[in-house]
Amino acid sequence: MNAMDERTEAAGRIEELRVRLRQADHDYYVLSAPDLSDFEYDALMRELQQLEAAWPEFFDENSPTQRVGSDLNGSFRQEEHHWPMLSLGNTYSLSEVEAFFHRTARLLDDDFEIVCELKFDGTSISLTYEHGRLVKALTRGDGQRGDNVTRNVRTIRTIPLQLQGEGYPDYFEMRGEVLMPWQVFEELNREREQNEEPLFANPRNAASGTLKQLNPKVVASRRLDAYLYYMLGDTLPGDSHYDNLQLARQWGFHVSDAMKKCRTLEEVSDFISYWDTERRNLPFATDGIVLKVNSLAQQQQLGYTAKSPRWAIAYKFQAERARTRLCSVDFQVGRTGIVTPVANLEPVRLSGTTVKRATLHNADFVSHLDLHIGDMVYVEKGGEIIPKIVGVDMTAREGTELEKVRFAVTCPECGAPLVREEGEAAWICPDWQHCPPQIKARLVHFASRRAMNIEGLGDETVALMYRSGYLRDITDIYRLHAGEVASLERLGEKSARNLMAQIEQSKQVPFERVLFALGIRYVGESVAKKLAYAFRDIDTLSAASFEQLAAVDEIGEKIAGKVKDFFASPLSRRQIETLRNYGLQFALSQEAAAPSSDLLKGKTVVISGTFERYSRDQYKAMIEAHGGRNAGSVSSKTDFILAGANMGPSKLEKAQTLGIRLVDEEEFLAMLAGTSAATLTQIPVEVRAEERTDPASGSAGTYMNSLFDDIEP
Repeated sequence: MNAMDERTEAAGRIEELRVRLRQADHDYYVLSAPDLSDFEYDALMRELQQLEAAWPEFFDENSPTQRVGSDLNGSFRQEEHHWPMLSLGNTYSLSEVEAFFHRTARLLDDDFEIVCELKFDGTSISLTYEHGRLVKALTRGDGQRGDNVTRNVRTIRTIPLQLQGEGYPDYFEMRGEVLMPWQVFEELNREREQNEEPLFANPRNAASGTLKQLNPKVVASRRLDAYLYYMLGDTLPGDSHYDNLQLARQWGFHVSDAMKKCRTLEEVSDFISYWDTERRNLPFATDGIVLKVNSLAQQQQLGYTAKSPRWAIAYKFQAERARTRLCSVDFQVGRTGIVTPVANLEPVRLSGTTVKRATLHNADFVSHLDLHIGDMVYVEKGGEIIPKIVGVDMTAREGTELEKVRFAVTCPECGAPLVREEGEAAWICPDWQHCPPQIKARLVHFASRRAMNIEGLGDETVALMYRSGYLRDITDIYRLHAGEVASLERLGEKSARNLMAQIEQSKQVPFERVLFALGIRYVGESVAKKLAYAFRDIDTLSAASFEQLAAVDEIGEKIAGKVKDFFASPLSRRQIETLRNYGLQFALSQEAAAPSSDLLKGKTVVISGTFERYSRDQYKAMIEAHGGRNAGSVSSKTDFILAGANMGPSKLEKAQTLGIRLVDEEEFLAMLAGTSAATLTQIPVEVRAEERTDPASGSAGTYMNSLFDDIEP
């Protein structure tokens, strides 16, 4: 190959790598849905770095090698980091750890210590403390600016809001990692699986996605944890990184005990070897070991590259992978009819457990792998918990006689032809009225804690009652008799009495939860609540047009179509009438529907922009609860605009022209709070009035006021 051809080939490969890495950054940081493993990402990044070094004429300041990846979210206020929040250089090789150690020794030309710590597999956070109080929490973002997630971080109980003890600086930062423990992760994914929502790939993505929730109440329910591992400030207690963290533990910070000061390469190697095995017994995910020079003065002496500190490196564990034989493929049907392929494998040990089955996701995934029964396949655990097939050993495929895996064309349970909606990856059994697994799953969903909360109607009991012929429909729950229940295996009279009491009590469950319990596709808890408060009762909702449904904030055409389909079904209408006759709640209670005050009586309000405290639907409910009327467009009849960030330019221009008053959310909430603190407790919001004093969001009001200073009230 001549020089010109080499140059052309290098240019093409460099551009290919840049495109792939930019997409991977977007998938990871923006969507929290990575499709590359860390190992694959780092290998591509390293190849790009080597090519750019070899061909400097192709330098591009926007190359992925020139910046730290970003997780900025437009829904949060972005702020500058006081000190840049850089990423660490990664290695999977013990020889590179050795090279780091020897390079450090050469550059310092003095005795030094290395602090070895666990590399927590979560989402990075920077906490700012002033006079012992938490004042700000920022995500890593692009390393220079991060999302202000202070209100969410305040819900994490392992992060101190007020420090204890004494001796801490007046101003300093703690850097660390927000984690989702294994137990919480598994519970969350089980719930999402039951609701047929996409599963989180691993605890890291679950923690990242949770921290970006706009509702702090949701964040609190996810029971996040946090470990802090670095202190920054101009007046730190001492020069030792290790000793500073021991002091931080005394002040109330969650600092890991798995830290060791090492003076020799052998000690470092022993630490890595120990935790490569022992990490599987930890209650949270780790993906490596971080090595840091202990002395802060020596850290300063070593300095930084453009992306990373020279005084630290991260050694990342290899993902554990096993090779085994694919024996067969089953197809499972979920509550909403989605058919999922599951691989049956020859048992193999992986990450401390025996794996016999692994997910194959969907038809496209199966086709991409070109799977054949009898293939030798590679299995990994996504986040070390969910087994998945990641590849096929083509060299082990014996001849051409192996049967190709073909996706089912009919429902494996009821035989109905499967359908695939445009733009969807999943194949679905459409016969939801007669397909046994769908019926049983809907019964379990209907009785679940967040729906009708009928304790005792779990998977096993529902399956038993289905087999016995007592349950074939959600309305059958209210036809059950204690004698029938008591006659069933493993139940008895006491269980029967308790179940009947639970069923009777469920008749008081409020309308929005009844709507969720009905199991309309894509109508989860939050969507059910939006629909309930938008239409107030089941009759109005069932009669709503497609356009009216789609106009509800965050509903859209996809959900509106499924709601219309549900109410068009004769079976659905019969179920609703039967349940209504049994006394279930199919309208908002008088307390929820009644105005909380007449403060906004006769006022027409337009909502525009994005908000931090509550959703647009919640603000609409507040306006109606206080006697006001919501309008979608600005006119001379508009009394004021509830204005959030990124207000629509056309509405802003019209407001200026008509001289209409703009009210930011802080002023609006203060206006309502002036009526009575008690009135707000009747409004269907996720965060109660007493949580509105959070100082972290105080600047939002200042920002809005300054934005609209030139507009006459």
